[in-house]
Amino acid sequence: MQTVLVAGGAGYVGSHTCLALAEAGFRPVVFDDLSNGHREHVQWGPLEVGDIRDAARLDAVFAAHRPVAVLHFAARIEVGESVKNPGVFFDNNVGGTITLIEAARRAGVNALVFSSTCATFGDPVNLPMNETHPQAPLNPYGRSKLMVEQALADYDRYLGFRSAVMRYFNAAGADPEGRIGEWHEPETHAIPLAIQVALGQRSHFTIFGDDYDTRDGTAVRDYVHVLDLADAHVSALRRLLAGGSSESFNLGTGTGTTVRELVDGVGRAVGKPLAVQMAARRLGDAPVLVGDNAKARAELGWKPSRDLDAILSSAWRWHQAQAAVGR
Repeated sequence: MQTVLVAGGAGYVGSHTCLALAEAGFRPVVFDDLSNGHREHVQWGPLEVGDIRDAARLDAVFAAHRPVAVLHFAARIEVGESVKNPGVFFDNNVGGTITLIEAARRAGVNALVFSSTCATFGDPVNLPMNETHPQAPLNPYGRSKLMVEQALADYDRYLGFRSAVMRYFNAAGADPEGRIGEWHEPETHAIPLAIQVALGQRSHFTIFGDDYDTRDGTAVRDYVHVLDLADAHVSALRRLLAGGSSESFNLGTGTGTTVRELVDGVGRAVGKPLAVQMAARRLGDAPVLVGDNAKARAELGWKPSRDLDAILSSAWRWHQAQAAVGR
């Protein structure tokens, strides 16, 4: 059984990827400072508590576990917060990643799967967005991820350090068996916010803008089940371990869901319509963000296997169970 280090493995996508790694025969060792992740979500291997900016701590963990590769999810992700405190994002997301890469290189590890984002692209120029789409981030969060992508390209070009950059759109859903799910504090993501309305924890769901040039006037986003994303990371890891070259992959469905369709879908999942309030568009929101997954299909053999109803029903079961235990 090969060991892999999963930085940020106590977080949402990271913990689901640990589940997928374990099912694929790997031993995931989670390295997480638990600032956004949750100890309860580390279920498929040991937890090493630490900060990716702490070189000495990383060296000790690499020496103790001797991983063959790194999967890197540890990052600050709140777009609004990145605008208020850009330095914090560059320090953690960029500086921390460089510290992690250097620790991996000192340990003789030459493969890293990086959790990136469609936020590196900015406003869409063409749709669906493929890997060659221009990258012009609209905020420090997206820029911090792009800076890491550029650094990884140089590490490959000059030092032979190989990586797989995984740009995903909207991670959604939960483990169907209810072991882990989407848990953010504070919550800012659309599906959990809609479910909170169904649970009586919020009075209504706010739709920002109904005058976009889309099929129902509301913005379109590309929702991918978190376990489908996890499967893509496992495939990318296997490709690197087999000697594959550094590549970037866009992970989307290629279609997209409007906000109204999303709210209606949550209503179907919970068995009742949701109270909705309309509001003006938010500054910086693109009308449509949809990813082209042709390259991931061709080179990773990957495509999303779970539809929107599967996403929403798994999310509803997870959040309903959490509410029952007072979480």
